[in-house]
Amino acid sequence: MSGWLAGLAGARSDVLEVAPGARARFVALGGVLLSTGGLAVLSAAFAVHMALGVWWPFSLLLGLGWGAVIVNLDRMLLVGMAHDSSLKRNLLMAVPRVGLALVLGIVISTPLTLQIFHKEIDTEIVALQAENSDKYSRALDADARFAGLPELQEKVLAERAVVASGGESSSDLAVLQGQVANAQAAYDAAVARQRELDAKAQCELDGSCGTGDAGTGEAYRQARAAADAQLAVVAAAQADLDAARDGVSGGASRAMSQAAAALETDEAELERLTTQKAELQAAFDATNSDNTGILIRLQALSSLSESNATMAIAHYMLALLFIAVELLPVLMKMLLNFGPRSTYDRLAELRDDGDLSVEELQQSARIEVEQAQQELLVMAEKERVDRQKEQVLERRRARLQAAAQRQVQRSAAPVEPRAPIEDDEAAERRMWDTGPLFELARKTATRTVRSIRRRSDERVPESV
Repeated sequence: MSGWLAGLAGARSDVLEVAPGARARFVALGGVLLSTGGLAVLSAAFAVHMALGVWWPFSLLLGLGWGAVIVNLDRMLLVGMAHDSSLKRNLLMAVPRVGLALVLGIVISTPLTLQIFHKEIDTEIVALQAENSDKYSRALDADARFAGLPELQEKVLAERAVVASGGESSSDLAVLQGQVANAQAAYDAAVARQRELDAKAQCELDGSCGTGDAGTGEAYRQARAAADAQLAVVAAAQADLDAARDGVSGGASRAMSQAAAALETDEAELERLTTQKAELQAAFDATNSDNTGILIRLQALSSLSESNATMAIAHYMLALLFIAVELLPVLMKMLLNFGPRSTYDRLAELRDDGDLSVEELQQSARIEVEQAQQELLVMAEKERVDRQKEQVLERRRARLQAAAQRQVQRSAAPVEPRAPIEDDEAAERRMWDTGPLFELARKTATRTVRSIRRRSDERVPESV
């Protein structure tokens, strides 16, 4: 187990055999890597379960894969930090690795922190869901589709009131109803005046007032005439009142019919908008109630940290703990690099230098062998070309000798008379030299020109 942990931390087994004192350090580093990997497994399992609602065994399986990735990354960070005495180079190597380890630590610590405070977070999530539902409801009220819904509701209520009252509660009848009130007041005044005049005439008749003389005297006749004249005024006022009432009745009938016609359309539109708004609100509430993932949990944790100082301290301290565990391997390796070189480091460098020297020697030997092989190939190719040249020259000499023998044989044989040729060298021309042919055809226009092509046995092979 210790050898496996040392190998996990990047130790070389061949060097550890020579310097066994360094084994404990690498075993400790390997244990730290396993610790960070274990935290990564739990973190990934919690994250997958919270975000996707995955079954716990499958979440743990995915967490194992993520833990293997984190261990491999941490091991890469350790192996890549070779010992160097230069402070500047150590810092240049350490800064990006510490930054990457810090990012990994934050990623790993977040799901673990959420799981530790899950009870408080669940309570805060309920409040956040209610707040989100209220925000969405207000957004629906401000939506252009439902902006006129309150006015439509008031209009439907008014139309229902008009229909229920027979049209008399319609706002369009206000003028007519004012006319009825005025006509009623005029009629009441005329009736009151008529009664007053009638009482005055009766008083004159009785002698209980006025002149004090009972009987139908001049005063009584004047009083009676005034009372009778007021009867016409009362009748006119009654006619005006009846006309105003008839106008109100007709207007109420028209208002009721119009309100009844508009009420059906407005009620249908009101029901459609109300149903649509309720469906949207219900759909949001269903989604909102199922929203228990990492994002809203982070929002709840942030809200709790802002409202509760103790919660904030516990949150940040716990996160720092997990981040420190993730940073520990890189920080330990960086601190070891700042110290003096150990026996293991010297032996590893010596082994590397020896391997490099051996490889350089082997490479030099391979180069020399390759050069010698190439020289042998060049020499063999030159010899082959020389042999081919010699063969070509031999064939050429053989052909020239055969041609000379045929020439001797033709010189010894009797020669048939033929037309003289001005140029003796033309007979020795090759077949592709057409100059003599045209010259001979011009001079002997009526003669039959014979071919001067060589015989087949005198041709030079094309391979030559």
